[in-house]
Amino acid sequence: MILLISPAKSLDYETPVPVRKHTQGEFLEDAKALMSTLRKLNPEQLSSLMHISEKLADLNFQRNLNWQLPFTSDNARQAIFAFTGDVYQGLEAYSLDSKDLTFAQKHLRILSGLYGILRPLDLIQPYRLEMGSALKHGSNNSLYEYWGTRLAQHINQELDSQRSSAVINLASNEYFKAVDKKTLKHPVISPVFKDYKNGKYKIISFFAKKARGYMAAWVIRNRVDNPDQIIDFDVAGYRYAASESSPDAPVFLRKEA
Repeated sequence: MILLISPAKSLDYETPVPVRKHTQGEFLEDAKALMSTLRKLNPEQLSSLMHISEKLADLNFQRNLNWQLPFTSDNARQAIFAFTGDVYQGLEAYSLDSKDLTFAQKHLRILSGLYGILRPLDLIQPYRLEMGSALKHGSNNSLYEYWGTRLAQHINQELDSQRSSAVINLASNEYFKAVDKKTLKHPVISPVFKDYKNGKYKIISFFAKKARGYMAAWVIRNRVDNPDQIIDFDVAGYRYAASESSPDAPVFLRKEA
């Protein structure tokens, strides 16, 4: 079973990392190629491409200039400890012990516009490149074109070696769109999280993102490797609602945040 989550725009390269163990990403040569294109863009062009402020454009222009292989523990950090944001607040990576991280390394994957797919302990250097960015690279007019079917093929290969071959999609639509569904040969389960507000249950982005992190952490800590067990998720007030659910979209409701 593979869990998919999105990366985050916000990064933390200051907090001390609790483990020394690290790995290298599977698509670093692809990342290097994409970075060669990004480096050609000045701050004004980055601002236009990414719809970000001048200050953020300057920051990422400098990040692009500083980006270099090889990655080491001195110039990069493990992805699970680099990303912050709503999903990662729910995940609480710093609370995971060594056995949790070993399980996560096998079952958790982070989709990335620059790095393709990351394992939790894969080293990354600071960057900003959202999957939906209209970055033209070679003959490709978008990152979706660039990654093509390769991310789905990679997930297929990983799942072929596992006992329970299903994808638990906790990523945003923007990122999961990069996983070609026609190529993916394993079932996909996309949990839905709804909160009660103004008399009805609905998806509230901030809470839903954090809930995805809660579920990822719950799967890791409980060593869940059977997709049928997902409906047992019971964290932060969320409960499975059978009447609202379908096999590929289990719904979890919460009355009060």
